[in-house]
Amino acid sequence: MDHQRAIQHILLRLESELPEHLSYHGLHHTMDVLETVERIARHENVPEEGINLLLVAAAYHDSGFIYSHKNHEEKGCEIAREALPGFDFNEEMIDKVCQMIMATKVPQDPIGELSHILCDADLDYLGRDDFEPISHTLFKELELLGVVSDEKTWNRIQVDFLNKHFYHTSYGKTYRQPKKDKHLKQLEALVASYNS
Repeated sequence: MDHQRAIQHILLRLESELPEHLSYHGLHHTMDVLETVERIARHENVPEEGINLLLVAAAYHDSGFIYSHKNHEEKGCEIAREALPGFDFNEEMIDKVCQMIMATKVPQDPIGELSHILCDADLDYLGRDDFEPISHTLFKELELLGVVSDEKTWNRIQVDFLNKHFYHTSYGKTYRQPKKDKHLKQLEALVASYNS
């Protein structure tokens, strides 16, 4: 399994083929998830082979956006299934990668440690200092796609989302949950002010 070449292959495709209007789901998001997945995996003492599979899943997890924002996880699996045999991945490895990619579909329902790690890495920003600017890029992207119409609606969606979301790994619970809770309180106060 040549995980490094498999990752390089998809990063080059993302760079040249992702639509320019993706202010959130651009190459920068994939790079962020790649970095975060390794940090969490090392914190959770994942063996090297597991880390390599995780890195591949992180690199491919949003590749379906090349084709469509709808069902992009399924498209990402199709891309992975097409590309990975060329980098000496067997069917079992590819199935694991696709299981992780599918786990990131919202609402997240990850099964197994590797999927837990990818899901936490994918939404790591919810518990970070850069939450506001990043969530704004997601709002802009969804507004452009016609999914949300205005910031008040978006903030209500965020309150609902943050209330339902939880971190799966000890890393996420320790290092991201406390700040995520602060962001949620601030958003709840903001949304409450709309009604007063």
